[in-house]
Amino acid sequence: MSQKTEAVIKDQVKLKKPSLYSVIIHNDDVTTMDYVVEVLVEIFSKTPIDAAELMMDVHEKGHGVAGTFIFDIAATKKAQCDMRSAERGFPLKLTIVEVQNETR
Repeated sequence: MSQKTEAVIKDQVKLKKPSLYSVIIHNDDVTTMDYVVEVLVEIFSKTPIDAAELMMDVHEKGHGVAGTFIFDIAATKKAQCDMRSAERGFPLKLTIVEVQNETR
């Protein structure tokens, strides 16, 4: 293939930005507030203050966004949280939802 042909082929390739997914954390009556803050700090990299604010928001509204990521990262963080929660005996529920109407 000549360099000119390679240049034309490269110009025709358009990369699509990956879709984003939000990890939603849900309130329950068993999981402790301290544990939710721990998960938000250690798995979702929130500051302790941001984690406490989000935990209270989830407590009051029933759910909140722990973070928004590409799918593989969102699924990994959910799996880490699910495993840790099971080990600790907490029924903490997280779901993953695709972000709609993204403007990037």
